[in-house]
Order: sequence, then structure tokens, then C-alpha cells
Amino acid sequence: MFFTKLSAAPGASPFIAALCALSLAIAGCSSTPTADTTANWSPNKIYAEAKDEANSGAYEKAIPLYEKLEGRAAGTPLAQQAQLEKAYAQYKGGEPAQAVATLDRFMKLHPASPAMDYALYLKGLVNFNDNLGIFGFISGQDLSERDQKAAKESFESFRELAARFPDSRYAPDSRLRMNYIVNSLAQSEVHVATYYYSRGAYIAAINRAQSAISDYRDVPALEEAIYIIYKSYDALGMVELRDDARRIMDKTFPQSRYISKGFKSADTPWYQFW
Repeated sequence: MFFTKLSAAPGASPFIAALCALSLAIAGCSSTPTADTTANWSPNKIYAEAKDEANSGAYEKAIPLYEKLEGRAAGTPLAQQAQLEKAYAQYKGGEPAQAVATLDRFMKLHPASPAMDYALYLKGLVNFNDNLGIFGFISGQDLSERDQKAAKESFESFRELAARFPDSRYAPDSRLRMNYIVNSLAQSEVHVATYYYSRGAYIAAINRAQSAISDYRDVPALEEAIYIIYKSYDALGMVELRDDARRIMDKTFPQSRYISKGFKSADTPWYQFW
């Protein structure tokens, strides 16, 4: 490796020499490793400090403490607890990908852990991701209008929890969220069908609405799906199929506001927030 020695040339001014000396001092200081303030701490003290940081919302400080604790207390229940709490801190700190990775690692390393139900629940929460923030509130956007990959992964975590641990304290909320996600996925299909209808792509709108009807049962979105089919057949001039759709609409949703008010009838969103 090639190195350049920093030195003052013969005859250089005292100012240049002093500058060179200062540069060497700064370089030396920058290479000095930062002391580990936790070096003499017990695992319990590290855990207590990490908890304090997390409880105060300083997740970026809590995470490295939990990581240190994983190493110091390796093979103990405290290390497992550190992994789970690190995942929660990553989730709350806006690092969902890292939180999922931490939880996947925990479940792989500790398949028989008594905290497995919580790990599954937390993974479901991370992927559930219903916090739209201020921009979501302004736009009126809900879960069904976003990428559905995370929603499906969230559903699988909640489904596994409810199946493996039906008596878990987290099972009732998991079932509620599964219901929400199913409604969301159905509504996503209807959003696409509505888009096609608004662009005059009536056949595409019918196909997408029929997909929602065939794939999902007893969800609020089906009312709008049948209405889209009815309106699309009407726009295509396919009278017989339009009338069939209307009969189904009247029988299934006899008090439907879509018939009297159209697409603007759904002023109140079907979803709820936790």
C-alpha cells in the first residue's frame, strides 16, 4: 500500500509546520476507537437501559443496546427477550424490514419458544402497516388502496398464530385483523374494477368485479362489485345481462344506496382503525 508522509518542507514557515502537526494530531484522533461505555455493565443493566430508551421513544438508542445484550446474554431467556424487544423497537422506529428480519431469525432459532405467539403477532403487526400518516388522512386512502403484498404476509402471520395458538391472548385481535385484511383485499379488486369502469374499459371492469365476487365471501366490497357489473353491462347495451345483475343486486342488497346514489353513496368507509 502506498503512503504519503505529511511533513514540512525544508525552509517552510513555522505556520506550515504547525499546520502539518495539527493535521497529524487530527488524523491520530480520528483513528482512535470509541470506548464501549457498556463494557463493564451487567446484562441486566444493559436491558434496563435499553428499556428506558425504548420507553422514552429513543428507539435508535435502544436497538444497539438490545444487540449488545443478545451477545452478552447469548443462550439465555434474556437474549431471546432482547431479540423480541429489538424487533419491536425497529418496528416503532420505522424500520419494518429490519423488524421482520429480526423476527424471522428469532422464529428460526427458537421454534419452541413460549413467546412464539407474540413473535407471530408482532410480525403480523409490522406487515399490517395501517398507519398512513397525515397524507393518508388527507387523501382518504385506506389499506385497500395500497400494495397488497404486505397485507397478504400479515394475514399469513395472523392465520398461523390463530391456528397454532387459539387460546393466545393475541388470537382475538389477530382474527379481527384477518377479517380486516380480507375486506381490504376484496376492496382492492373493486378499486381496480372502478378504475376500469371510469376509463370506459367495461369488460375489464366486469372481469375484475367478478374476481372479487368469486374469491371473497360476505365482505362489504361485494355490493359495489355487483353494482359495477350492473353499470358496465348497461354501458355496453347488454340489456339481458344488465337485468340479471340488477336482480342479483336487488335480492342480495335490497336497500343498496348504490342504486339510488351511484358510486358516491359510500361516504363512510367500511374499514376501521386500531
